[in-house]
Amino acid sequence: MPGSRTVYVTAERLAGWVERFGAAQGGIGLVPEHDGFSLQAASGARARLYAPWPADGRPGRGADDVERLASLAAQARTVGLVLVRRGGYAVGVAREGRLTASKTGSPNARRANAAEALAGTAAEQAGLIFAGTQPEYVVTGGDRTLADLVARQRAFSRWAGLPRLRPLDVPDPKAAVLARAARDACSVLVRITLP
Repeated sequence: MPGSRTVYVTAERLAGWVERFGAAQGGIGLVPEHDGFSLQAASGARARLYAPWPADGRPGRGADDVERLASLAAQARTVGLVLVRRGGYAVGVAREGRLTASKTGSPNARRANAAEALAGTAAEQAGLIFAGTQPEYVVTGGDRTLADLVARQRAFSRWAGLPRLRPLDVPDPKAAVLARAARDACSVLVRITLP
């Protein structure tokens, strides 16, 4: 069935995922790209693979592109997560796909300045969570306008200058959503297009 989808693959599963994709699609060729690489299948399917973070002077090691990407994704880096939607917020710190600290909450009231109040609370909680962990990157998710509003809050100013990684598409931020976001933020992003 034609279409596209996005999946997240952990570093330890990457080689097997690539092998299974190739077998299912009748063989593959690898095409290097500036921020990852593509797998072009004999069936016409295509998979674009992206590292969860930039090499930042710490490139992955290995005999081929797949091993190097898996090695880069397996590096233990600290990611600050800020997920926010009208229904609430979830903030946390992830390392190796696991939350090391987190906090979730929902707005107390619906009022004219509800977005500003929610952003302020999320920024304050992120500041408390991030303070003891020193994240290297920030990953946002949910409502991009609200996430940008969180980043502009004074309580978040210490982390506003950190590099932002790709935003995540998430439902209302709850504890389980945050745990999943922690895994996804530290995994290889794969965008698959089927003919």
